Amino acid sequence: MRVSRADRSRLSEWWFTVDHVLIVAIIVLMFSGLILSLAASPSVALKKGLPTFFFFERHVIFTATGFCVMIFLSFLTPSWARRTAVLLFAASLAALIWVLFDSQVINGARRWLLVGGFSLQPSEFAKPGFIVIVAWLFAEARRRPDMPALLFATLLCAFVCTLLVLQPDVGQTALVAVLWGIMYLLAGLPMAGATILVGLGIVGIFIAYLVFPHVQDRIDRFLHASHEANSQISRATESFTQGGFLGRGPGEGTIKTHFPDAHTDFIFSVIAEEYGAIACLGLAALFAFIVLKALISATREPRPANRIAIQGLAIMFGLQALINMGVNVGLLPATGMTLPFISTGGSSILAISIALGMLLALTRRRADPASYETAEFPQTDQAWARQPLSAGTGRTDAK
Repeated sequence: MRVSRADRSRLSEWWFTVDHVLIVAIIVLMFSGLILSLAASPSVALKKGLPTFFFFERHVIFTATGFCVMIFLSFLTPSWARRTAVLLFAASLAALIWVLFDSQVINGARRWLLVGGFSLQPSEFAKPGFIVIVAWLFAEARRRPDMPALLFATLLCAFVCTLLVLQPDVGQTALVAVLWGIMYLLAGLPMAGATILVGLGIVGIFIAYLVFPHVQDRIDRFLHASHEANSQISRATESFTQGGFLGRGPGEGTIKTHFPDAHTDFIFSVIAEEYGAIACLGLAALFAFIVLKALISATREPRPANRIAIQGLAIMFGLQALINMGVNVGLLPATGMTLPFISTGGSSILAISIALGMLLALTRRRADPASYETAEFPQTDQAWARQPLSAGTGRTDAK
């Protein structure tokens, strides 16, 4: 079926305005996740006494659902994308509060809600809405200095980080704080505030090290690595040596049998052993391409709120992938961060799909520039008066 430009339906408008290259790259990543899930998930399922393809089947279900959600959200206009972000963020905040009082404790943390037989992690769903809302607040802080938008954005970040620390989930807390700081810089707000943010970040890491035993344990094992005390990280880095450049072949890896989280946190190491460094480099290049393509699209966006939101969503996607890869190669301590669309995990897949759906909605090429707020920072009347009138108006500039 061919779509004509003369067709004014919603589908036709979407088809001619959406970023086709970005969609294709995301689909390739999703399909790669399904294939690579077969490398790690069966062994984990057998160790847990589950059917061999239990985790793979769930991965297929969540990926298919996530794809549908992403395409649906990509049809939204920027204003409706912001409204959706507000609703999603409000629901996620309610769930983050609920999880503190009525959830199962797993590994000493309250992070998951049991909904319809599935465990959902509210913190994953809070991030896309948080980014879009904070982007709008930062844009308003530049456009209307009299509005306390920066204060609202700061309080919002502090509130979300507090809820995450109470779970406790220091990894997600750090990610949210870093994203807030990066978006602050991208918005062009005062550098004095950025300096304060860096100082607060250093203090926050130090306090987390002193207060939370599991954070202290992970950092100590990372800084004073030994084969016994840091076995998971040691085996993860060893997988790159064993896999070499081309890998040992699909299903031939043995490292995955030593990981309790081979299908989530350490799937990148399983890929390295079975498919080799070339597959890891290709996967990293695909992530980098999606992030850079989105950032390039952001440079063409005239509305500051949309532009900062696009940048924030793209950086969140790339930063999460970078953290997971950094843990697997031994550059970072274990954080529990998943690899987007590659790791098995329903909450992560659905949340990333929502984020990329909003990203596609905001990067669509609008045919009517007049619908935008054309000026990033409104010009004064005097500035407009100094501009020459266009030819053909029948008027001349006053001398």
